[in-house]
This record gives sequence, C-alpha cells and structure tokens, in this order.
Amino acid sequence: MHILWGSLIIAAGLFMLVCASLKSQFIIYRLMVNRSKILWGENVYRFHQITGAVVIVFGALVALGCM
Repeated sequence: MHILWGSLIIAAGLFMLVCASLKSQFIIYRLMVNRSKILWGENVYRFHQITGAVVIVFGALVALGCM
C-alpha cells in the first residue's frame, strides 16, 4: 500500500514541478497559481518548482516505507 500512495504523491509533485517549469495554462494548474499568487506574487512558479521537488522526495520516502 505504501508503494501506491508514494507513487500518487510523486505524481502530484511531478505535476507541480513540470507545470511550474513550463508555466502551463492547464486549468487545474492555473487555479493553483491564482491562489498562490496572492501570497507569493511573481515568485509563484519558483515556489511551485521547489514545492513539487519536496513533494517528490516525500513521495519517494513514503513509497520506500520510511514514513
């Protein structure tokens, strides 16, 4: 079960990282950007890149059973 949840968490982090790097216009990502822009301003894409990387690491730890 850890592998399933870890993989889903990694997929969510990868989604954030890739969309932030490409500045995607995908509707779900645009909603996330608009909410985050209130606090982070123009640094919202860098914030999502860093957060996506952290989520990927956390997902890997979950998949390995360390968490």
